Amino acid sequence: MTQPVRDVGVAATNIPPVLERASENPYNLDGLRACTELARAVTELSAVLGPDFIVGAKQQENSAGKFAEAGGQMVVNSLIPFRGLVREATGAAPAQRRLNTAIDAGFARRGFLRGIHQARGCRPPL
Repeated sequence: MTQPVRDVGVAATNIPPVLERASENPYNLDGLRACTELARAVTELSAVLGPDFIVGAKQQENSAGKFAEAGGQMVVNSLIPFRGLVREATGAAPAQRRLNTAIDAGFARRGFLRGIHQARGCRPPL
């Protein structure tokens, strides 16, 4: 429902501070010496990114929900002619690219920190 508002740049795309910091250097360990500090940093990222991948977990997908979502996106995309050009002209597309880059850096940082946590033998495992 908010997609048209974001497309024309009315709604701002805010990047959470934890993802902004991850974008600057996802592999920085400054201030992360103790296992508790590593765990806290992973928890902060998970609060923004959502739960991490769990080995062996079965993913359940709601096909009716996905079908409805796809239909809704099709309707929204048809409401704004030349949507791609409008998004570029209003700055919505570059803002979305910055957010996507920050999210990617957040995923990279969380994986890196989990690896450091494991390599140091920290307990409990994350």
